[in-house]
Amino acid sequence: MISPQTIEQITNRIDIIDVIGEFVKLKKRGANYLGNCPFHNEKTPSFTVSPSKEIYKCFGCGKSGNTITFLMEHEKYSYAEALKWLAQRYNVEIQETEVSDEARTMQQAAESLHALNNFAQKFFTEQLLHTQEGQSHAMAYLEERGYDEKIIGHFQLGYNPQARNAFATAALKQQFNKEVLLKSGLLVERNDEMLDNYRGRIIFPIHNNTGKIIGFGARVIGKAEKAPKYINTPENEVYIKSKILYGSYFARHSIDKQDECLLVEGYTDVISLHQAGIDNVVASGGTSLTTDQLRIIKKYTANLTIIYDGDAAGIKAAMRGLDMALEEGLNVKLVLIPDKEDPDSYVKKVGADAFKKFIAENKKDFILFQLDVLLKEAGNDITRKNDAVNQVAESLSRLNRAEDFTRRQAYIHECAAALKIDESGLINLVNKFIHDKVAKEEKKQAAPITGLEEKPAEENTNELLFHPDEAQEKNILRVLLEYGLKGWDDNHTVAEHIFKELEQFGFDSPDMVYLYSTYHDYYVQGLQPSAKTLLYHEDERIRNLVVNVTLFPFELSQRWDEKLENMQVSNVDNSLQDVTMSLNYFKLHKIKKMFEQNQHDIEKSANWDETKQLMEVHRYLKGIEREITQQLGAVILK
Repeated sequence: MISPQTIEQITNRIDIIDVIGEFVKLKKRGANYLGNCPFHNEKTPSFTVSPSKEIYKCFGCGKSGNTITFLMEHEKYSYAEALKWLAQRYNVEIQETEVSDEARTMQQAAESLHALNNFAQKFFTEQLLHTQEGQSHAMAYLEERGYDEKIIGHFQLGYNPQARNAFATAALKQQFNKEVLLKSGLLVERNDEMLDNYRGRIIFPIHNNTGKIIGFGARVIGKAEKAPKYINTPENEVYIKSKILYGSYFARHSIDKQDECLLVEGYTDVISLHQAGIDNVVASGGTSLTTDQLRIIKKYTANLTIIYDGDAAGIKAAMRGLDMALEEGLNVKLVLIPDKEDPDSYVKKVGADAFKKFIAENKKDFILFQLDVLLKEAGNDITRKNDAVNQVAESLSRLNRAEDFTRRQAYIHECAAALKIDESGLINLVNKFIHDKVAKEEKKQAAPITGLEEKPAEENTNELLFHPDEAQEKNILRVLLEYGLKGWDDNHTVAEHIFKELEQFGFDSPDMVYLYSTYHDYYVQGLQPSAKTLLYHEDERIRNLVVNVTLFPFELSQRWDEKLENMQVSNVDNSLQDVTMSLNYFKLHKIKKMFEQNQHDIEKSANWDETKQLMEVHRYLKGIEREITQQLGAVILK
């Protein structure tokens, strides 16, 4: 386990904007940053990151947390893996405490694939660059294909020797686990013997968005006759093909800067274009585009240009991803490479400048291209033309954001003219697809969503006094987390003042009880609890509660601010006045509940003595209520 001292060093150095900005394109909005949520499909950004509070929150899907939980959720890291990623990023030396054998085994299993892939890459690169077989067989082939040493080194290309078990011997010598070796796809087992799976092939390491090697592509040298041209890593815990774009790690900054992503099919297309100075390019790996791949692109740009072969297979492959790309809010263009060439061969044939010029001059609007293809396929067949109308209308329905309205209307006008149908009829058909989809989504979301999701705005209009108990309790935890370590007076902190004030009052919410008790225990132990320290607590429940309380969904109105300014409390700042008001409203709410219970008891009272005693309680509570309400007015929430 990582020591508490190391965790403290890591959390003290974390820059949440720096970390989340690696994965999400963020734009500054006031004190916070805004971007499209990486956890769900959204058209309008609702993913908010607060650098001052060191938390993020999506007001669309409800996902929230801190830098560590973001890495755990987005990269599927364990808690320890996320800390180690941050430690490496911020140059913090990790100190570990003693752990059980079981915990150590689990930790090693989680890291083993990354460690193996890193070792394999170094082995393959060494074989390519520094062995006779690698130079004469693999390097000669790569040079013949036009790749120079600089680009080979940049993409960390390698070579697996032709010997049956060259890599197997090296990996087993390093004591890599047999199960992990097989899971990685680097080795296969035949007749109880471990053999190299990629022998005699060029190796293309595949990186995730943070630069970690998660798998490999292995290409046969020369023409593939009986064997497949490529062998790829099988899916495992770190390699999920539908979530990978080859070259995204190397292209991400260029895509962001140029505000355009070029999408090709193969590894060699990416490498050749990079070598030609066109480095805002990634590859789908020859498979149909997936939503996850499109979301990777969307992190950096809304402009996607697909560059595929000009043959029928290339056209079909390009069109498969159109609707998904439109739904993700991408502006999609298509370029088809002529003369039975692919991007790899074409850029080498015409040169970088001519290739760039060709791309710029031959971008086709994807929807209009789709329409053209469908009409050619339909010919004079009425049934196929009807299918084409429906397919175009469904594609246009994907442009359903408010900002897409004008664009959609322009498409409808052009498509209706090309299809020779009434424009209003096409509008009605597009709207039908939109309405059908909305109805389907509403049905799916009919069940209430629990968790940390923001309450609808219309529910936030009552007075704080009359909100559910948990709202009052959250507010007390908010001021405790925010101001607890500040001084209340010369002898006490705010935390100590709150502890004393709440001696006669309790929390009803089990979550608030748990968070309050955890804070109290930390404080008594001298651990200086705060929103930041508890935000990185090892208990996920505590982390979520801190985020929930810190992002308390009620925004105090101007009247609350005026109350803070007008309260006659001398020599204290607004933070202490906030504490005073929060405590008073909390007490007032609890007293109101006591009144209700006491009134119920009076009505059920069986004798005069008991009634008299209950009336005394009533007068006592009334006195406390009067004392508090003299200081307070109604506080309306926005």
